[in-house]
Amino acid sequence: MRASVSHRSDALRAWAACGWLAAEPARKLECVAAIAALLDGGVPAEPTPVPDRRALAASEPGRPARPRLVDPRSVPARPVGSAQGRAALLHAIAHIEFNAINLALDAAWRFEMPEDFVRDWLSVAIDEAKHFRLLRDELRARGCEYGDFDAHDGLWQLAWRTRDDVLARMALVPRVMEARGLDATPPLQRRLRGAGDMRAVEILQVILDEEVRHVAIGNRWYHELCIARGVDPRATFVDLFRRHAAPPARGPLNREARLAAGFTEAELDWLSEAAPAGRLPPPLPAA
Repeated sequence: MRASVSHRSDALRAWAACGWLAAEPARKLECVAAIAALLDGGVPAEPTPVPDRRALAASEPGRPARPRLVDPRSVPARPVGSAQGRAALLHAIAHIEFNAINLALDAAWRFEMPEDFVRDWLSVAIDEAKHFRLLRDELRARGCEYGDFDAHDGLWQLAWRTRDDVLARMALVPRVMEARGLDATPPLQRRLRGAGDMRAVEILQVILDEEVRHVAIGNRWYHELCIARGVDPRATFVDLFRRHAAPPARGPLNREARLAAGFTEAELDWLSEAAPAGRLPPPLPAA
């Protein structure tokens, strides 16, 4: 038996909302598994009833009681020279991936967009759930659990500021926040390789390879939305970047990965001007 197109679309959004609200990681992963089955043409069990859209839109995503969320400046350093420091680093990345599940599910249910958009972001949620499981299992192999270290909530804060505008969301979460992961991963891999932690290097490579596709999805939908609204993507990006106080890039950009994800050379030149000093990018020159 296969679900009809309309029922499948409604069910996808319902499961996305259910997973978004789920607080415990195990339940969130179960919801993503149900989404994967539905995308594959199956008919999983009905999701847990969720509030109406208005109540849901005013809610926060489900999170477990731990990790404790603190100010980013209060998170201690994670030196890779010690086993504890490497575990803390992997925990920080696991927390990013857990939030990334919520971000992808949020995009799928929150915005009134075509089913292709919903499917794209649910496919991202499936990848992010895989990344979280990889990191959680590795933490367990090292005698830790997700929640054992403090974390911060910076990624969700920008998502919340863009909750009312899908164009702003596509401009800033995948193209700014997730793209920063493309830049940060190779230096982390070099540090971990130097510490002899090849398993961590391998896990980060899996994540990096798939994050390129995620950023590319955000880039594609951002440009399609700009076309639909009749706005200039370059000027609009600068305006949204500054209006929503998006964090500037830091350090060298991973130009190869960013080009593969759909950035242009002109955009990368522009971002690179401010990245070394962690400044807001300058006004973008006309195309």
